[in-house]
Amino acid sequence: MPRILSDADLEDFRARLCDAAEHMFAERGPEAVTIRELAAAVGVSPMTPYRYFKDKDAILAAVRARAFDRHADLLESAYAAYADDPAARPAALAQAYVQFALDHPEAYKLMFDVHQPSAGDYPDLVRAGERSRRTMSLQMETADGGGVALPQSEADFIAHMYWAALHGPLMLHMSGMLPAKISASALVGALISNLDKALRGAAGSDWGPGPH
Repeated sequence: MPRILSDADLEDFRARLCDAAEHMFAERGPEAVTIRELAAAVGVSPMTPYRYFKDKDAILAAVRARAFDRHADLLESAYAAYADDPAARPAALAQAYVQFALDHPEAYKLMFDVHQPSAGDYPDLVRAGERSRRTMSLQMETADGGGVALPQSEADFIAHMYWAALHGPLMLHMSGMLPAKISASALVGALISNLDKALRGAAGSDWGPGPH
């Protein structure tokens, strides 16, 4: 008689399968990995993963949702740690962002370097992705450091300026395009510092997108 699995058993298997999938998807690309290979990686029969996931696309969605949540956890903690020092938050958030990307490059790649057309079909992935993206605008809630909130469209645009300053150096690093004498961390630090100074020096200015 098959053993009845507890909720803890189910979560443990899902976690082990997602661990294996994260590595294999990032290394070879999701399209090159089969369910059979994932099952072999965790020591189960080829049909076992289907008890937990509809198909490989659902596994990819679960892996990406987990990565977005881990990313958001780290950045939200960094934001909360500087509740009494808003001026230091941009640098703290940038450091946390870089730390996540460098410590978890496979997860980071699957978050931002994989196009999943069906992403909208997975509510947990949508929720986790939106939560992660919101961390890019946390410091925009009082962007001038004086308690004055920016208009939403302006805050969104500035948040994407910060995101671009973070993401660009990390992708250059991960693709081996940065020379050895320039670290991604140092490059991000300089970009965020100068962007923050420029933003604070131009408080009240229109930082929205210019003419196309």
